[in-house]
Amino acid sequence: MLKEILLAFLTGGCLCAVGQLLIDYTKLTPARILVAYVVAGVILGGIGVYQPLIELAGAGATVPLTGFGALLARGVRKAVDDAGWIGIFSGGISAAASGLTAAIVFGVIVSLIFRPGSK
Repeated sequence: MLKEILLAFLTGGCLCAVGQLLIDYTKLTPARILVAYVVAGVILGGIGVYQPLIELAGAGATVPLTGFGALLARGVRKAVDDAGWIGIFSGGISAAASGLTAAIVFGVIVSLIFRPGSK
């Protein structure tokens, strides 16, 4: 169990460190880096390279944005296998629906508790 925790921590930490290096040493904005991480996850997930990393590192590979991209790619691939080409449009959303819904619901709950406002 300690090995799994360490691998998850190191994998997630490396992904975050690369993002921090991109922020510090390039002119890329954080938004572009986030989009690049999702796109990289989609590409790596689409060609089947990211799944072995997920199996090795668990949450260290699935929690960062690259994991979200890989989830989208896996959902599209499954939907295309099940429903044909129309799965291109529905697969990613259906695969990520529970995570997106949880983010929205918890975001609303937190906003009701802490009453955010503009500064």
